[in-house]
Amino acid sequence: MRIVLLGAGHIGRAIARLLGDSGDYRVTLVDRDEAALHGLARESVETRVVDTADLARLTPLMRGHDAVVNALPYHFAVPVATLAREVDCHYFDLTEDVASTRAIRRLAEGAPTAFMPQCGLAPGFVGIVAHHLAQGFEVLHEVKMRVGALPAFPGNRLKYNLTWSVDGLVNEYCRPCEAIRDGQRVELLPLEGLEHFSLDGVEYEAFNTSGGLGTLCETLAGKVRTLDYKSVRYPGHGELMKFLLEELQLRADPETLKGLLRRSVPATMQDVVLVFVSVSGLRDGQLVQEVFARKIFADRHGPAPASAIQITTAAGLCAVLDLFRDGQLPARGFIRQEQVALPALLANRFGQVYAQSGRIESVA
Repeated sequence: MRIVLLGAGHIGRAIARLLGDSGDYRVTLVDRDEAALHGLARESVETRVVDTADLARLTPLMRGHDAVVNALPYHFAVPVATLAREVDCHYFDLTEDVASTRAIRRLAEGAPTAFMPQCGLAPGFVGIVAHHLAQGFEVLHEVKMRVGALPAFPGNRLKYNLTWSVDGLVNEYCRPCEAIRDGQRVELLPLEGLEHFSLDGVEYEAFNTSGGLGTLCETLAGKVRTLDYKSVRYPGHGELMKFLLEELQLRADPETLKGLLRRSVPATMQDVVLVFVSVSGLRDGQLVQEVFARKIFADRHGPAPASAIQITTAAGLCAVLDLFRDGQLPARGFIRQEQVALPALLANRFGQVYAQSGRIESVA
């Protein structure tokens, strides 16, 4: 399968390695920064230096490929998906942006090719887990999804290091958050709904952020009382972000906030990803709760060291791409993450990173 992969950032590089090393994909990796492509070329991966903001130059690159994988910042999602529709290319991306996903769904209507956005961790894998657990209940009461990409060794007052896209981080902190309350679809404010809990003896907080539910609100509408998604952080992070966004009014100036974060908050490859999904409801007339919990650590010892967020996000996308290639997903139109069968994903060569990760034993 011939893939054009746009973006050689942290996640794009990890995707290129996984697909290129699998032996089943021919990848053309495109980025505007030649340095970002260094060391990635190999027999099955061709690198191209192209300004990814120049859509006219991307069009001829995409022709002749079976699919485009978009690992660019979220604001490129709709333009690139539009190009994919024009050249009859399947489309996959990692976006967390709700408006972009809705626009891509409209593009997919009547298309001869497939469009599958939100193929990462959250949205992505976490929605696949939640939907799978929900199928085991006769009556759904509550679906809670909690995900965090955290530094293993926090060393600043934010208790946070940059582990993925700053654009995506600020976007999820600023946009309204979809949810279901008392059976009704609602929008919640980001950074609200603060809760505290502990996993394996470590204290965390969680609060509303945008985009993590993917299309689950629509899929489970009328079937569940309560559905929400929250990002997990170390205690105190949310309050400091509210100070920046609200009191310093940086919500109205996101570019300044992004610049501050890039200059002042160090990046790290030493991170941990937490995935916690809890579903409760009635089964055989009894109130039952099912929990899926994982903790995935960075891999610092392999030939290509990878952070936990690289591992989990790249694996999510590569696994659904593999399932699509094998005919286990629809061949055309809009594909929701919850159309992926969790057992098939966990059995997949890429998705096995979730099956083999550490299980969380204690929750308080």
